[in-house]
Amino acid sequence: MASRETARETGLVEITPEVLLKAYACGIFPMAENADDPSLYWIEPEQRGVIPLDGFHLPRRLARTVRSDRYSVHVDRDFAAVLDGCAAPGKGRSRTWINARIRSLYTRLHEIGYCHSVEVYDGEKLVGGLYGVRLGRAFFGESMFHAERDASKIALVHLVGRLRAGGFRLLDTQFVTDHLKSFGAAEVSRRHYHKLLAHAIADEADFGALPLDRPVSGADILGYISAD
Repeated sequence: MASRETARETGLVEITPEVLLKAYACGIFPMAENADDPSLYWIEPEQRGVIPLDGFHLPRRLARTVRSDRYSVHVDRDFAAVLDGCAAPGKGRSRTWINARIRSLYTRLHEIGYCHSVEVYDGEKLVGGLYGVRLGRAFFGESMFHAERDASKIALVHLVGRLRAGGFRLLDTQFVTDHLKSFGAAEVSRRHYHKLLAHAIADEADFGALPLDRPVSGADILGYISAD
């Protein structure tokens, strides 16, 4: 796991969806050491990863793929399957931090409308996606996966378009990877992150500004990303 300050969750205070949302509002989030460890850690990195919504970098080849609508993209169609995909071992990831408690907590957050999945389908087959938590005008990306080339990238592009359409101000990636850097992700100090967070959760955004019950075309999504 990436370098971080941690505090093991002792079990003295039950972590409920409400406690979890308060933690996000304070700039901390939970992780497990691995899928078999029932314990959770509260994480607050010294350097926080963010993707500036007004500085999102979209490679031309990926833009063409998104515009082609080769894949259909749905929101909250099968949240459990996205969790499964994110928890499954993959290239460069032999273990996962998504344990049973993480699954239960974020499923409950999803049920009360604070956690969403963006899902990419080839026909009826789920081939990639991501999930994360929304709070105010902030969206906290938790994990993503792909089973076909570009699928998780397409999910991210659709997420950014939706966030821009809905008036969001902060896209938190927790940490920065080389993969995320290619989209404009950067590290900010803890102090600066807290300023961004305070501003973002002071007001409400609309995750449903674009339809939730049907796919949005790639052309429409790209229109929101390129809008000034």
